[in-house]
Amino acid sequence: HRDLHSFPTRRSSDLGTKTLVLRLQRQCANAETLAHFLASHPKVERVYYPGLASHPQHLLARRLLNGFGAMLSFEVQGGLSAGKKVLDAVQVCHFTVSLGEIDTLIIHPASTSHVGLTAAEREAIGIRDGLLRLSVGIEDIDDLLSDLQQALDSI
Repeated sequence: HRDLHSFPTRRSSDLGTKTLVLRLQRQCANAETLAHFLASHPKVERVYYPGLASHPQHLLARRLLNGFGAMLSFEVQGGLSAGKKVLDAVQVCHFTVSLGEIDTLIIHPASTSHVGLTAAEREAIGIRDGLLRLSVGIEDIDDLLSDLQQALDSI
């Protein structure tokens, strides 16, 4: 009979490394599905995601990348107030100022990270008032789609 201290322990970083590929595959698949959903939504003006054929570097991304990543941005109609409404309405997506977790995270730069700039300064660097950024996680894609649909319905 062995006592518990004699068993090898496993660090959480070992588990994270072992599941990294699976998590990234799920995040990328979710992001691509969300990008196509958002690109076809009537309240979305523009989607920035290299997996979409409409992206200026789509062909380059297809040639160089193995998947298109889990980050995307989109602009909603209605500017600053609409962006804030979406941010306030999401329930599965979490508001944060840091991106890159396994949970889907959302940020509205015009009212958070870039709030200190004027609208003209933001516009000059490509941060339009209705822009939202998503760091897509591993949640069930239907939950993410429903969450964004109900949030977009709020504007």
